[in-house]
Amino acid sequence: MPENQLNQEYSLLCKQLSAILEGETNWITNLSQFSALVFNNVEKVNWSGFYLKSESSILQLGPFQGQVACTKIPLGQGVCGTAAQEQKTQLVADVDQFAGHIACDSRSRSEIVCPIVVNGQLIGVYDLDSPNLDRFDSTDQRGIEALVSILIEKTDWSEID
Repeated sequence: MPENQLNQEYSLLCKQLSAILEGETNWITNLSQFSALVFNNVEKVNWSGFYLKSESSILQLGPFQGQVACTKIPLGQGVCGTAAQEQKTQLVADVDQFAGHIACDSRSRSEIVCPIVVNGQLIGVYDLDSPNLDRFDSTDQRGIEALVSILIEKTDWSEID
């Protein structure tokens, strides 16, 4: 998505992410930097991180910022598993209203999960949680999807398990 279609906050985050990842292609480093950047710059969030697809159709916890989290999520279960299976961003205003929600942190009330798809292959998902109901909207969705696009472009995914 062109940066001119993003609000000021996400446009700045996209520029910062591009600069931080410039010349660095290691997936662990890039996912770590991404999760820290968002966690420390997006207001009213309590968890920012990744779940990566394993060979056994399980999402395995990856780099993150926040409280300890669920380590494994089956594809198709919870918000993360649904985003992975459908390969479509999930924007959830109230996680208690999401059928099959997996409560890794009982303080999380709303969530946005964006799939990471490289050359048609699911790599995993990026998950952002908030302790506030209805924290995320379409502006956040566009912004997170733009950030994930930068991550995909700047990362060498050939070394990922």
